[in-house]
Amino acid sequence: MIRAGIIGGAGYTAGELVRLLLNHDDVELVFVHSSSNAGNPLSAVHAGLYGETSMCFASEYDLAQIDVLFICSAHGESRKFIEGVQLPPQLKIIDLAQDFRDESGGFVYGLPELNRRRIAGAGRVANPGCFATAIQLALLPLAAEGLLKDEIHVTAITGSTGAGVKPSATTHFSWRASNVSAYKSFTHQHLIEINRNIRLLQNDFDSNINFVPLRGDFTRGILASVYTECPLSQEEADKLYASFYADAAFTFVYPSNIDLKQVVNTNKALLHVEKHGSKLHVVSVIDNLLKGASGQAVQNMNLMFGLAENTGLKLKASAF
Repeated sequence: MIRAGIIGGAGYTAGELVRLLLNHDDVELVFVHSSSNAGNPLSAVHAGLYGETSMCFASEYDLAQIDVLFICSAHGESRKFIEGVQLPPQLKIIDLAQDFRDESGGFVYGLPELNRRRIAGAGRVANPGCFATAIQLALLPLAAEGLLKDEIHVTAITGSTGAGVKPSATTHFSWRASNVSAYKSFTHQHLIEINRNIRLLQNDFDSNINFVPLRGDFTRGILASVYTECPLSQEEADKLYASFYADAAFTFVYPSNIDLKQVVNTNKALLHVEKHGSKLHVVSVIDNLLKGASGQAVQNMNLMFGLAENTGLKLKASAF
């Protein structure tokens, strides 16, 4: 059994991670730490866990008692935590924040479709951002073949859970419901990791990725619409994407239009590719809390411990 612990257990991603690990046949969840909720039952914060576990949030923890640590703290806190504790040499770490997505501190960037072999041999993995996952999956096959020669245009919409559990002016129901808005246009923080990895695959790519994120009036999921100039025909594009993701455990090229309900509550990513004149249009859909966060973290854990990638992640979409 893989003995697991979680630091920062009160947020949405931690709640989903707890749900997945409790139902993972090869994992024993040893502790879930939360400074603000210490002593309270997990189900007092994550109500969906009621009846599944009697665990309480821990105020203390022993890292020597676990094999893998998931860090679900706010951005900027992971680095502080790692620098402030004595880490057992064999402890594997999966960080769900953005602190180590530049692969500093001995971390490997945890997008399996890009780094599967490196993740399998890693002791530390930095989970990708949710927008970054959806957008990179749309672009990786083109970058791998050196086909990104022009500006890339991305419009992507996300559910309210992408903003975290803490209420804000743009997440409360009366503002978010029946409403859509743009934010962080051309400046979103996930552009850093997207640009870095695209250029690692195609080092001569020097065009802009024009990314406009949208806040959606729904709770979970990301749909990214990505297009760029491309010399491939429809047949060639279909063949390229099918070949690139032939061995992917969760990423699939879909033959017709796709929608969020096909992936919400799963670790799947679906892509649909269409040629329009000189442009290639790729639509990518994921669940921001699963393939965009906790599900991908478990997928990475499976790789790190030599398990099949889909272990504990055989989830049905909430399609109706």
